[in-house]
Amino acid sequence: MTQIVEWIHGSKAVTRNKRSQELHIDWDDGPTPVEMLIQSAGACSLADVVIGLKDRVFSKAWVEIEAERYDGTPRYVTSLHFHFFVQGEVPIKLVERLVEKAFERYCSVTHSLRKDMNLTWESTVTN
Repeated sequence: MTQIVEWIHGSKAVTRNKRSQELHIDWDDGPTPVEMLIQSAGACSLADVVIGLKDRVFSKAWVEIEAERYDGTPRYVTSLHFHFFVQGEVPIKLVERLVEKAFERYCSVTHSLRKDMNLTWESTVTN
């Protein structure tokens, strides 16, 4: 898998994938690379949950992520806590099982992070 990240000027860069899709980055006036890494972990695991809910009726799903970083250099992520929310007629046990499977089996982003990082999660369903 080849990805290109090209510096434009100042704090601006553009990323391109094999399909020529672009993502513009500005680490001073937008999400930092570490924030995007954390957001990517959220997007990856949320996608697994939403795909697992495809036969259920729900109106909204999102994940809030709390992160902690090492105080020294490099300032790597030491822990992530994911709180998944689903609005709809969905059993909480199903959401919990989907979240667990996302982290234990499917989410390639979280599986690519440091093995010593503390990774936790929880789920909430509302109507």
